[in-house]
Amino acid sequence: MDMPVPNDDVLARGARIIDRLAAAVPRDALIRDAHELRAYDCDALTAYSCAPLAVVLPETTEEVSAILRICHEEGAPVIPRGSGTGLAGGALPTADSVLLGVSRMREVLEVDYDNRFIRVQSGRTNLSVTGEVEADGFFYAPDPSSQLACAIAGNIAMNSGGAHCLKYGVTTNNLLGVRAVLMDGTIIELGGPHMDAGGLDLLGVLCGSEGQLAIVTEATLRILPKPEGARPVLMGFASSEAAGACVSDIIKAGVLPVAIEFMDRPCIRACEDFARAGYPDSEALLIVEVEGSEAEIDEQLGLIKQIAYRHAPDELREASSEDEAKRIWLGRKSAFGAMGQINDYICLDGTIPVSELPRVLRAIADLSRQYGLDVANVFHAGDGNMHPLILFNANTEGELAKAEALGADILRLCVEVGGCLTGEHGVGIEKRDLMHVQFGPDDLDAQMRVKDVFDPHWLLNPAKVFPLDASAARRVARRAARRAA
Repeated sequence: MDMPVPNDDVLARGARIIDRLAAAVPRDALIRDAHELRAYDCDALTAYSCAPLAVVLPETTEEVSAILRICHEEGAPVIPRGSGTGLAGGALPTADSVLLGVSRMREVLEVDYDNRFIRVQSGRTNLSVTGEVEADGFFYAPDPSSQLACAIAGNIAMNSGGAHCLKYGVTTNNLLGVRAVLMDGTIIELGGPHMDAGGLDLLGVLCGSEGQLAIVTEATLRILPKPEGARPVLMGFASSEAAGACVSDIIKAGVLPVAIEFMDRPCIRACEDFARAGYPDSEALLIVEVEGSEAEIDEQLGLIKQIAYRHAPDELREASSEDEAKRIWLGRKSAFGAMGQINDYICLDGTIPVSELPRVLRAIADLSRQYGLDVANVFHAGDGNMHPLILFNANTEGELAKAEALGADILRLCVEVGGCLTGEHGVGIEKRDLMHVQFGPDDLDAQMRVKDVFDPHWLLNPAKVFPLDASAARRVARRAARRAA
């Protein structure tokens, strides 16, 4: 299909926006070359791409404010971007948008061990936050699989979790405060280095808002003392249902492991071929890790193994050294890269009640057969955060659409059993038209009213999160009102 040719007014407006941005930021902070823009035309949901009008890479909150003020005055949409590791298309640009990336904002601004917080610029990577404090016996708890690369800004936008969120919670449980910039350039501060702020919980509103409300430039994060010790146990099972039932029984027993991770046979084999971690030839496996003193670890693992034996594991291996513990985790940490060696895939993240794991795993297997597409399961089982990987061939006509239809049915299933559409990847464009499945018209209207307050003209990351049929009239009316004013 031929792309529409921009008219002279559109071209002139784009040139004016770029000229104004060039005057506001250092020369190397503005990218406008068509070839260089291709590096920013999508995030990790690579099925969809579009080069933006320009990319701006500021280094300070004040530069972010100046950029947003210009875009607000020009009516230019702005797409916030952390490291581009998002899986839901949350950082997908539009051709008329300015993409604002925070990857150059990596400074550590303050560390306070007495009050257990660290303040960083939001472009700093997740893993490097722990790297800054681990020599002094502390760590930052949220640990998404992409933690080597993902930025704190994106973690806040999507309320990211990770393998250890069962015990320590997700980003919102570890976020104390932010400095952020509204679409009109106004700099705001929410929360701070204390337990709770008075008044409305605007920090809670901002965390998980997917770049719809403001751009976070600095974050105050909770850091925790490193546990005395930790030890994982690897369990292989003859079926995914048995592994799921084991997870449910562990949670019902009142034990709180630091992590419970699940992998099924397709994922096990891919990870073993890729990482050579020494995984068993089982239909499903669990990695359960506990922490504390040696006595606490022994007591917790003793109870967990008792529960596991009720489900007839075909292998149960407890780490006896640091090297064995690393090997147990090696395959799981390599899972997404390993699956990428096999085929193209879509990674979902619907969340369900833990008690529904056996039922949902059976239903996913049925849907996989119905659609004729393989599904590999790897996920944070302790809190029911599913990560089905739908395998397809992007070069085969119609397979992407089939994979998306299968993904939609799996997410509908998650909502049907009492769960939700997303646990940590966000809605973005991937799930926006499924929001009707979880929320009624009044619920969606209430959420969009919040955006109206923070971003009255719907310029910040527009056409994301909300179903297009629900938000289109609002977006058009808001922008028309802006032009009329």
